[in-house]
Amino acid sequence: MRVLSAGFKHETNSFASHRADWPAFERGDAFPKAVRGKAMLDMISSVDVSATGFASYARKKGWELVPSLWCGAVPSSYVTDDAFEKICEAITADARKLDFDAIYLELHGAAMSESCDDAEGELLARLRTIVGPSMPIVASLDLHANVTRAMLAHADGLVAFRTYPHIDYVKTGERAAVLLDRLLQGGGREPQASSRLPFLISINVQGTASEPARGCYRLIEEVDARLGTVSSFCMGFPASDFEECGPVVWSHGARAREAVSFLVDSIAEPSQWRLSARSARETVDTALTRATSSQRAIVIADTQDNPGVGGTSSTTGVLHALLQAGAGRAFPERVALGVLYDPKAAASAHRAGVGKTIRSTLGESVQTPKGPSEPPVVGDFKVLALSDGITTFKGPKMTGFQTRLGPTACLKVDGVLVVVASARIGAQDRELFRMVGIDPETMKIIVVKSSHHFRADFECVVESPEEDILFAIAPGMFPIDPADLPWKKLAAATRLSP
Repeated sequence: MRVLSAGFKHETNSFASHRADWPAFERGDAFPKAVRGKAMLDMISSVDVSATGFASYARKKGWELVPSLWCGAVPSSYVTDDAFEKICEAITADARKLDFDAIYLELHGAAMSESCDDAEGELLARLRTIVGPSMPIVASLDLHANVTRAMLAHADGLVAFRTYPHIDYVKTGERAAVLLDRLLQGGGREPQASSRLPFLISINVQGTASEPARGCYRLIEEVDARLGTVSSFCMGFPASDFEECGPVVWSHGARAREAVSFLVDSIAEPSQWRLSARSARETVDTALTRATSSQRAIVIADTQDNPGVGGTSSTTGVLHALLQAGAGRAFPERVALGVLYDPKAAASAHRAGVGKTIRSTLGESVQTPKGPSEPPVVGDFKVLALSDGITTFKGPKMTGFQTRLGPTACLKVDGVLVVVASARIGAQDRELFRMVGIDPETMKIIVVKSSHHFRADFECVVESPEEDILFAIAPGMFPIDPADLPWKKLAAATRLSP
């Protein structure tokens, strides 16, 4: 059997400022760069993505993959129409050859283009028009997908991640392949049921290492084992302004309706998803107190400037809080922040060289949905290390992925170390610090521009994940409370907070 395989990954924060053009997909930044044909097969054999798991199962079954285009761009505002049409045309051109028996797509599920609010639904609709109603189409999705009616209608099977941080890329791809195999053996599409939750869930309470999310996904596994279904729960990406933004539970199988009904009874209780948060300065003060007694690091997530959800990765709220609190004086060169996006500062550091001191600004003030963020940090910065921005992830998320961040530097200001790069990337792997000479294991306080992905590789440097991982609320492009966003299209029936 031959399976046409392709990938399209983008998470759209429609309130962000920078858009994803085709060069953004060519670079990839936080994803492998765009590849097509045999190069796609080479990529999925070296980097752990969902297509890697699908390919592994396919080999065991003797299926042949027919590679098309695989591409992804760092989360941002809308995908430009030009980029979206390039992506669709590449994949549909391969589909028109009809030299295959099924289709597998690795999708995110929360992509929006300038002219299409449901980008994945549109791609699936175009493919369905080409291949007809009987050819099976399955897709794997991110846990933050905004699953739409069109996606459920045009795909025969959808499966989603069950972890956040996403460390089950490969398992999810394998689950998609198992579902395709099941559809082939059963003679076609199975009964399907779905239910949409009537509220948005903040990114900051979606982590599956703690409750309530941990229990929800454990329950899904129990239900599937009992009922023979294939069920998924996407908590949604609560910054995509369109009618169908929000959490969805769905299931495939003869008892799909029973599975969804049972799951929704537990998952849809709104009080369990309520958010609590603290300011950047309060969080830094707590971290300093903890750091005096802890033998290991305290990790602070600068969650509202997370580039993994459309943040600019350039705001300075937490850095200002560290400097105002004297964190670098309390623990000289044992307080680190990364990864801050500032190509100009990185270029200045490279021109000056290691050991030199530069007078510069660091970071920027951006216009967020709640007003401007803090001003840049102005001062003298010592250049401690330089890098070309190329490093390979060794942690459990996207193991083997190679970054290409351009000129990167470690700058020291008042005892605080800052990783400064020329491309945006969430601080999800410790190698992003090590590439400029910072050893996370020797730090007392580590600030990461991330929401939850950092936990996959940073939990091991703290004594107690419950007490020593903190979340700082500083102005950024991704407010953790969805009610703070200026919604225009979201369905009126959807509550902005649980």
